[in-house]
Amino acid sequence: MPDKPKHRHAGHRERVKQEFLARGAEGWPDHRVVELLLFYAIPQGDVNGLAHDLVERFGSLAGVLDASVDELKKVPGVGDHTAFFLHMLPEILGRYQGSRTRRSWVINGPEDAYPWLAPYFFGAKNEKVYVLCLDGKRQVLGVRKVAEGSVQMAEMNARRIAEEALSLRATKVYVAHNHVSNLAVPSREDWQNTDTLRAILGSISIQLVDHLVFVDGDMVSMKDSERWKTLEFL
Repeated sequence: MPDKPKHRHAGHRERVKQEFLARGAEGWPDHRVVELLLFYAIPQGDVNGLAHDLVERFGSLAGVLDASVDELKKVPGVGDHTAFFLHMLPEILGRYQGSRTRRSWVINGPEDAYPWLAPYFFGAKNEKVYVLCLDGKRQVLGVRKVAEGSVQMAEMNARRIAEEALSLRATKVYVAHNHVSNLAVPSREDWQNTDTLRAILGSISIQLVDHLVFVDGDMVSMKDSERWKTLEFL
């Protein structure tokens, strides 16, 4: 009795995995990376077509991973489990990046603060505010989230920042927030908030070392900008 013909995709998953192990994903189109991810969300079956559909719907690998669970589930073939799996990846990858790049516990400038703070803004859809707290030797005491708002604005709560700094017995802090406008340019409101925050923290002997603005991997140090030089930050 003749053997049944093999499905044209028989062994396809294993070949893709072996290729990744041998050469990584360098040069792969986005749909192939999505297909590899789908192997672990959908254990059986051909997911190549679904990978194409996802990239076509959201435009890129980043678009797929940045999509909400509800948006992902609108694509035929994507259920709760798959949508959750894809949606959680940016935050997990951000934490991984942060763990890998924290090379120094002493923060001497914005370039040292960047790897501590950047992962918290990875893939963020809303504006968020974090405070990086340091002791007198500029050693890291911790990072605390102090606000999250709508796409338009996250209120920078000076009292909350002061409370978090005091709870860690910090004497110096970096404050950071993100823009969702794709421009890491400090706004008028950013300058006003910085001036107010500097005065409030100074009154309780906490130094605002810098205010950092993040956008998709880019960062602007307000301390290094022209206006900051007139405010006598040390």
